[in-house]
Amino acid sequence: MRKYKLTTETAVTSDGTIVTRIQALTDFGGVKVRELGGFIETEDNLDHGDSAWVSGNAKVYGGASVSGDARVSGDAKVYGRASVSGDARVSGDAKVYGDAKVRGGAKVFDDAQVLGKSQVYDYAQVLGNATVHGSAKVFGRAKVFGGATVSDNAQVLGNATVHGSAKVFEGAKVFGDATVADNTQVSGNATVYGSAKVYADASVSGNTQVFGDAVVLGNARVSGIAQVFDKAVVYDRADVSGNARVYGNSWVHGRAMVYNDAKVAGTADVSGNAQVYGNAEVHGSAKVFDGAKVFGNARVLDAAKVFGDAWVFDKAEVVGSACVCDNAQVFGGVRVYDHAVVSGEASVFGVASVSGKARVQGNARVYDNARVSDNAEVFDNVQVFGNAWVGGDIKVKGDTKLSS
Repeated sequence: MRKYKLTTETAVTSDGTIVTRIQALTDFGGVKVRELGGFIETEDNLDHGDSAWVSGNAKVYGGASVSGDARVSGDAKVYGRASVSGDARVSGDAKVYGDAKVRGGAKVFDDAQVLGKSQVYDYAQVLGNATVHGSAKVFGRAKVFGGATVSDNAQVLGNATVHGSAKVFEGAKVFGDATVADNTQVSGNATVYGSAKVYADASVSGNTQVFGDAVVLGNARVSGIAQVFDKAVVYDRADVSGNARVYGNSWVHGRAMVYNDAKVAGTADVSGNAQVYGNAEVHGSAKVFDGAKVFGNARVLDAAKVFGDAWVFDKAEVVGSACVCDNAQVFGGVRVYDHAVVSGEASVFGVASVSGKARVQGNARVYDNARVSDNAEVFDNVQVFGNAWVGGDIKVKGDTKLSS
């Protein structure tokens, strides 16, 4: 049974196709008999079954089809070999074309465009000036709006939102309750999920994962196979790459870099131009900042601080409330702990330890199995080595050499 007819009113599309307004022949799906509809090129564009309808000044032409209970309204255009089916809605000045499919309970409104071989389905919405193209898919209850673009083989699903001028492309996926916004780019095979947020001018690429309640913003970059998760925040111009992990409630910001297999966790803070790399770990409430470097298998834990241009590397540990700063270097199997401070141009290496409230500063060297503890101070060009121990309130300065 035919539910509509072609009238004598015609219009011409931008590509010169002549389309004809339709009129209902019977009541169906809220459409009344004799009600005027939109424009189609041929009756192949609008199925006579179910309650599909084209209304307003909407135009469906070429090899496009509207079927099921779908509605195309306003000034929308559906053309090429595109299809709109199920309970889908296309309205406003929206365009669906190419081989695109809009189906299920999906909505394409405003000035949005769906094209190529892309698909929008389930209860997904594409609104504003958003564009979905290539072989991209937007489904579930996902929303793509503003001037956002989803392209290539990218997928946006679940309750995810992509908006602003954000771009999700290549094989990237955004799902769960995640948000990608502003001028962000999510590319490669990257995944953003959970309740994660990526916004401002951030970039997430490669095979990275950003998930949980993590936030990546500013001009931050996450690449390689890195992971940012839990409630971690990466921002400013920070760079997390390689197989690095940033998690817990930690922050990486400024121009800091975390890469290779490094880990930043707990409530740790890595900032400035600091670098954490290799298999290094920074966690607890530790802070690494300025131009400091922590690398190798080094660990900076608890409330320890490494800053200035200090280096902590090999298997060294800086723990407790200890501090390594200025141009100091701590390496080997060293432990600096309690409230100890290593500063200036000092170096502590081998399997030496500095503990208590001890100070090693200036150009001092503490190495081998030597220990500096309690309130002791070692400075100037002093060398403490072998199995020597400097403790109590002793102060050693000048060019002294202590060994056992």
